[in-house]
Amino acid sequence: MDRALVRALRARAVDVTTALEADLIETSDERHLEFAASEGRVLYTFNVADFYHLHTLYAERGKHHAGMVLSQQQEYSVGEQMRRLLRLINDLSAEEMKDRVEFLSSWG
Repeated sequence: MDRALVRALRARAVDVTTALEADLIETSDERHLEFAASEGRVLYTFNVADFYHLHTLYAERGKHHAGMVLSQQQEYSVGEQMRRLLRLINDLSAEEMKDRVEFLSSWG
């Protein structure tokens, strides 16, 4: 996660936790999702294929998560990521994000 994006979101009162801050570096993707789910946090990642697959597995197993936002890495500038994420945050409630996958590309 780009530090500039984290700072920009926090400056706009968005509660952000990074994998580094949560001591999740070099842990499995499933562990990242388990942590996010246990904390009620929407997970934002560039690892589209693996996390979409995990979303599918969660649904098949009746497991729940707080939501995912997926994006291709280096597709958007920090400013564009921030604008799109803020649009999504303003349009969808935490309840609406539960067990949902959103693609950042849809929020332009």
